[in-house]
Amino acid sequence: MHRDTEYNNPKIPFAFTADNVKRAEEIISRYPPQYKKAAVIPLLDLGQRQNKGWTSISVMNYVAKLLGMPPMRVYEVATFYTMFNREPIGENFVQVCTTTPCMLSGSTEILNTVCSQLGGITPGATTDDGKFTVVEVECQGACSNAPMMVVNDDFYEDLTPVTTKKVLEAFARGQKPKPGPQSGRKTSENSAGLTSLTSKPYGPGEFCTPEFS
Repeated sequence: MHRDTEYNNPKIPFAFTADNVKRAEEIISRYPPQYKKAAVIPLLDLGQRQNKGWTSISVMNYVAKLLGMPPMRVYEVATFYTMFNREPIGENFVQVCTTTPCMLSGSTEILNTVCSQLGGITPGATTDDGKFTVVEVECQGACSNAPMMVVNDDFYEDLTPVTTKKVLEAFARGQKPKPGPQSGRKTSENSAGLTSLTSKPYGPGEFCTPEFS
């Protein structure tokens, strides 16, 4: 349900920048003309990014007009998918996964660490300085690197309370820490070391019968 506020009402103008107009045209061109409404999700995402990370009623109305859709159809999409933020967020959007694999690996402690590090805020809240918003989310698809969190567009994985604090401290200083595993792993390899494929791989013709060597 939408209720007009001073910061979110249809009278507040919104339009894509010149660069985003070009980007929107490129996105729409991927679809047959009669199905251009299929571009609604990427265009809402584009609008949200331009609008400092949240999707206002003006963003939705603009996308509806651009695609020739009834505004209600766009509202339905924007309010269904949790990737669209319906309220303003902080400069850094922190999403902590607490689905089962992360929970079993200690995500509760990670969430508590995040909230404590950000001044004792609760999930769904924004810090007083506007630098951080933290939310609790479902699976982000990085289960083999649990526990993890997403900050803006980057994954920070294999977290401990110590590394979680380091990541947040870097963002607080205006820096961007290196995304990915924070444990020393490069990707999702076994943290205990290789247990297979430990020998030199076979070369061409090796271990073949003579006619195939």
